[in-house]
Amino acid sequence: MSKQFEGAASIKVCRGVRGATTASANTREEILAATREMLRYIIKANQITVEDVASAFFTTTADLNADYPALAARQLGWHEVALMCAHEMSVPHGLPMCIRVLIHWNTTKTPQEIHHIYLREAVHLRPDRKIELEIPEELEPDGFYVPTESAQTTEPQSVKPNSKEQQ
Repeated sequence: MSKQFEGAASIKVCRGVRGATTASANTREEILAATREMLRYIIKANQITVEDVASAFFTTTADLNADYPALAARQLGWHEVALMCAHEMSVPHGLPMCIRVLIHWNTTKTPQEIHHIYLREAVHLRPDRKIELEIPEELEPDGFYVPTESAQTTEPQSVKPNSKEQQ
C-alpha cells in the first residue's frame, strides 16, 4: 500500500444512512413514536453517536401532518444536529403514511458496512433490506447506542434478515 493511502480506513467521511417506517395514524403520538423507533434501530445497527451526525432530512407522505418527525430526533437528544422536514412527492402508487429519513453521518465505515433500516410497512419499499431488530438494552434514555466491551469487537447481534413467514 502506498504511503498516501496508509491510515485511510480511519479517515471520517460523510455518508448517507437511509430509513423508512410507517405510522398507523396521523397523530402526533404515532408520528413521533414511529420516528423514534426507526431512529433507534438506525443508531443501533450502525453504532451512531450524536457527535458524528451532521444533519438529517425527514420526509412524510402528505397524509401525515400532525407533527414534524424531526421532533422525535430532538427527543432523542439531537439538539445540535441540523434537521429538516418536508413532504414526499405525491405518487399514485406510493406507500401511504410513510416517514423517511436521510441521515448525513461522519464515519469511517464504508458504504457496504452501513445498515439502511426499513420497518413496518416500509419493508415493501426495499424488500432487499428488510431486517428485524430488537430494541437493544444498551440504548441509554437519550436513545444513543453505547457500545459494550463485547459489542466493540462484534457486529450487533440483533440484526438479522426477516423471512417471508415473519411478515
